[in-house]
Amino acid sequence: MKDTAMKIVPIGLIHSPFKDTGGTPIQPHYAKGVRGTVEIEPKFAEGLRDLDGFERIWLIYWFHRSRSYELMVVPYRDTVPRGLFATRAPSRPNGIGLSSVKLLEVSGNRLIVEDIDILDETPLLDIKPYVPKADAYECKRIGWLQDDTVRKGHADDRFDEHEDQ
Repeated sequence: MKDTAMKIVPIGLIHSPFKDTGGTPIQPHYAKGVRGTVEIEPKFAEGLRDLDGFERIWLIYWFHRSRSYELMVVPYRDTVPRGLFATRAPSRPNGIGLSSVKLLEVSGNRLIVEDIDILDETPLLDIKPYVPKADAYECKRIGWLQDDTVRKGHADDRFDEHEDQ
């Protein structure tokens, strides 16, 4: 497989109360009621038309504060090293994040959202509507999370870029 450069342009910026990774919820489920705003570049604002009819949306964003990746990681919700692609760890070969948030309001080029688990000033790459028939599947197998012994819902700084690294 060729290493092909790709051009990705942020379409906006995500604002949340989370300034540091430590204590940030690790999934929207653990961020119930936490509000944030999504500021879309004015040139993309027309693309928000009809979005206000959706209760939830997917925010696709760049993990701008994650350090370089390792293929084996100890995820937030475990104490055992796991293969990176069997986790939702933020340090990845392509630092792309995905969160389903509740859409409360669309006002011009700004979205007011809830259940946000994203660091403040995170670059937004895309928005897609959440469609329950397409996005919610009942599953019988959830890998190592089946045991869920850690029950941790908030991040620490284990995947952050540190100056001494």
